[in-house]
Amino acid sequence: MSGKDRLLEKIDRREARVGVIGLGYVGLPLAVEFARAGFSVLGIDTDASKVAALAVGESYIPDLHADGLHGLVAEGKLAASQVYDAIAELDAISICVPTPLRKTRDPDMSYVVSAAEQIGEHLRPGMLIVLESTTYPGTTTEVVLPRMLSNGFTAGEDVFVAFSPERIDPANPTYGVCNTPKVIGGVTPACTEVAVALYATVVQQVVPVSSTQSAEMVKLLENTFRAVNIGLINEITIMCDKLGVDVWEVIAAAKTKPFGYMPFYPGPGLGGHCIPIDPLYLSWKLKSLNFNARFIELADEINTNMPRYVVGKVTEALNEDSKPVRGSKVLILGVAYKADVDDVRESPAIDIIQLLQQQGAAVSYHDPHVADLRFDDIEMCSAEYAVATLAAADCVLIVTDHSAYDWNEILENAQLVVDTRNATAALQGRARVVKL
Repeated sequence: MSGKDRLLEKIDRREARVGVIGLGYVGLPLAVEFARAGFSVLGIDTDASKVAALAVGESYIPDLHADGLHGLVAEGKLAASQVYDAIAELDAISICVPTPLRKTRDPDMSYVVSAAEQIGEHLRPGMLIVLESTTYPGTTTEVVLPRMLSNGFTAGEDVFVAFSPERIDPANPTYGVCNTPKVIGGVTPACTEVAVALYATVVQQVVPVSSTQSAEMVKLLENTFRAVNIGLINEITIMCDKLGVDVWEVIAAAKTKPFGYMPFYPGPGLGGHCIPIDPLYLSWKLKSLNFNARFIELADEINTNMPRYVVGKVTEALNEDSKPVRGSKVLILGVAYKADVDDVRESPAIDIIQLLQQQGAAVSYHDPHVADLRFDDIEMCSAEYAVATLAAADCVLIVTDHSAYDWNEILENAQLVVDTRNATAALQGRARVVKL
């Protein structure tokens, strides 16, 4: 029996031991689903607090309730470790580590390289390695694969390597790991076959593609599509402002067209680990091929400047109340990058806070999901949410429209509200409201 057939049989019988490297928003839900499917799963993460939490069945991700973890941990189906030594005992490994941008705006592949090197040191015949971290086309074959073949192994015969882009959408109540179609591309057809067999045990629809490069490009297309269209609607918002037109009214009317239009919505800027970053992987890669990704670069320019535009709206609004920015109390509601999550990566709130502080504003924030905010020179704690806090602010700036907020209460007690999310649409109160 070939190595492929043995691994396929292990997967079919749920005897394959599965590892997930990186236990964040992507890795932990995936590990849980593999465990629920009957596999013995080991999660590996360098963060001691995550490993300690999982050891007692506690969840640190809002979307994932602890109720589902306790039983899996107690049954021995799900475990976690900080060390890589157990890799040699695994049959399949999914790499779900971060791939951030450096300050120079080129990809930081150090986490992927580290994970691949650790796997390479413990690799044995008959193992499947799947990279899920979003990255530029070519990463799997250029970065991961060489480290899997360093012992003289052959891809598709001794070891199996594939790429499958993560599609996790935090705080999405409708789509999760199981019902979001999974794209998979292997280094060889045999690699694709084995990876499809594994993921088909936890995902309702698996979508195989011809290569790892195609699978890598799929994720970049998805998020470039979003980034470019958000950039377009952000620019339309600025146009509408200059024309004295309500952009929210325009969008609401345009989306009544049943064909040829898809609504996107403006905001204070892009946030999260995917949409602001993924298109720049593609742009970076194409620069090495002497090609300028103009749509990506222009959308990035527009979206990156939205925090500055928001601060300009705050400045104008305060001026109308005969108040300078310097010395004014600005309360920011929501610093997470999107509603109902605790993730502040790339959040536009950080840039907005820094810009307001540079102009001398007394900035505070409240976020029901983010108790502390620490980034560069920012060290802040969430303010108490109270009527008195709202009333004391010269300006309440809505950056993230968490569902926990009572917008009526905010409008009744604030003096001035700058709303970047249209959260207060159709509501009335004592506060003067300025929309994005």
